[in-house]
Amino acid sequence: MIGSIRHKGLRNYWTRGRTGGLNGEWIRRLRRILSALEAAERPEQMNYPGSYFHPLKSARAGHYAVRLTANYRVTFGWDEDGAVDVDIEDYHR
Repeated sequence: MIGSIRHKGLRNYWTRGRTGGLNGEWIRRLRRILSALEAAERPEQMNYPGSYFHPLKSARAGHYAVRLTANYRVTFGWDEDGAVDVDIEDYHR
């Protein structure tokens, strides 16, 4: 289950179906990622083929990432209710 979404465009897409604030080329992949997050019971279930799932390290320990594009990732934390603080970011900058 998705508890909270940080990215405004992503939140509007998930809750209202509005795509403003998102790259149109990302919509199909975002739908797949968000649906998988909604169904996941633990973060490791996001490790499906092509997701490039990995836990983040150092100051980001406790958060996870899956690949959206070559540069961008969907990142999220996890608590007892599911995914939290879901965001789109290029944390490699």
